[in-house]
Amino acid sequence: MGNLRPLSVSPGRILLLVPLSLALMATASAAGGPTPEDTARIVAEGKEHNQVMKTLRGLTNIGPRVTGSPQLARAQQWAMGQFKRYGCQNVHLEKWGETPFGFERGQRQFGRMVTPFVSEFQFSTPNYAPGTNGLVRGPAVKMPEDLAAVAAQKDALKGAWVVMPKVVDVRGPSEAGTDLDLAVDAAGIAGRIYSQKDERVYSHGNWRGKTFDKRPTQVQVAVRKSDYDRIVRNIDFGRNPVVEIDAENMWYRDPVPQYNVVAEIPGTDLKDEVVIICGHLDSWNSPGSQGACDNGTGSSVTIEAARILRAAKVQPRRTIRFILWSGEEQGLLGSRGYVETHKDELGKIVAVLNDDGGSGYQSGYNGIAGQKSIMEAAFAPTVAAFPDMPQTFSVKPAYDGGGSSDHAPFAWAGVPAYFTVEGGPKANYGFAWHTQNDRYEQAVPEYLVQSSTNHAVVSYYLATIDEKLPRFEPRATTAVNLNHALAVGADHMYEDPMNHAMHDHSDDYVLELADRVVRFGSRLFSIGRR
Repeated sequence: MGNLRPLSVSPGRILLLVPLSLALMATASAAGGPTPEDTARIVAEGKEHNQVMKTLRGLTNIGPRVTGSPQLARAQQWAMGQFKRYGCQNVHLEKWGETPFGFERGQRQFGRMVTPFVSEFQFSTPNYAPGTNGLVRGPAVKMPEDLAAVAAQKDALKGAWVVMPKVVDVRGPSEAGTDLDLAVDAAGIAGRIYSQKDERVYSHGNWRGKTFDKRPTQVQVAVRKSDYDRIVRNIDFGRNPVVEIDAENMWYRDPVPQYNVVAEIPGTDLKDEVVIICGHLDSWNSPGSQGACDNGTGSSVTIEAARILRAAKVQPRRTIRFILWSGEEQGLLGSRGYVETHKDELGKIVAVLNDDGGSGYQSGYNGIAGQKSIMEAAFAPTVAAFPDMPQTFSVKPAYDGGGSSDHAPFAWAGVPAYFTVEGGPKANYGFAWHTQNDRYEQAVPEYLVQSSTNHAVVSYYLATIDEKLPRFEPRATTAVNLNHALAVGADHMYEDPMNHAMHDHSDDYVLELADRVVRFGSRLFSIGRR
């Protein structure tokens, strides 16, 4: 313990360093691994001086960050400023593509029933879709059952909010296009009101097939189940309810370039090899949401890990690269674009650590057997420092290619890429995920302190030892990356995680099927040319 004496002069630090001793000795035994002093400084900085909640507050003050929005661009500039302030190098934006137009949800988001009494709504409208032209007031009427009913109710439908019988979920309403729908539209309605299945109001939407000049016209509003039930009940009572909604959805004509934020701590003798710490900066944006737990938390622990490593004054042998993705919610577009652009460099990426599981603490990783001992040694100091937050490495027979988060494109190419498993009873991911509830106060400070510290500890270990993690078996390399136009619309590929606190975005089955179709078609085309 003599080499730890400078860090153990205060009683508070004795409690930190004593349980760390065995973990540090095990860490030091790895060939070329971090010294006990380096690891102790990282842990002490992360545990005693952590600023992750300050970072998350700064990010959520900017607000939600939909891909293609000015708010996302502001957040990217802010994040670059944070990395530069902490002493990272090569801080820049790296373009992966563009959206066909710009879109942002405006500040005017207001809805309520005003007759027979006042009742405020919580609601959302799809992204990349129209809102209202100012405050629109009109009677609430049920959707007619057939064309004859439309003809009979033509005058009543004009200017009315039509209450739809369909209950929507995280996927939201789709464009209504039957003959009955078209007839209702032709009557001049104000818009449609749908019910969510419970009190969560989801955000969703895609830009597939849309341009500024070719954009949908239907106004679609989804309200809480209690709001919807109240409207219907008052219709049934014959009280002739009146609803007013102001949903400001702003469109920008020109295509908007889209970027990932990249920053680095350069390595020394192995600087061409890279360990990536990452999370996605874009978010959804139901009115009220701040994009906090999906994925302001993952972005903030990434930034804080950079700060911890720089403050601890450690020097990795391999480069540690920090990346904040965008376009994740539209189909992993930022990470897919990165993998495609850097496909010739993937062999130099020794690990990808992706945090996108909400406000839980980092409780482990899933991987193959050959990776287990290295990863357990990597996170052992964090477990010793945070004994109430255990971690495990779960061995899988092989990486199965699933996972709709930004680790997946790397893992498909064989890179040891991990979705950090999230644990902890205080985190309620399903309550916040993609809803109006995704706010700063849903984040659990002690979990994010552990997560950012663990990111720093694990990345430094992997960036310092001689040994490298065994790689996953790559999937078929032909056309692994989807064309971006095919990939958009990932909001239609998620399950509801209300009862899945450990939700790991592994439910991206539609995207997986589409990827298989592309690869299969490419192989057929290749065979046909022989």
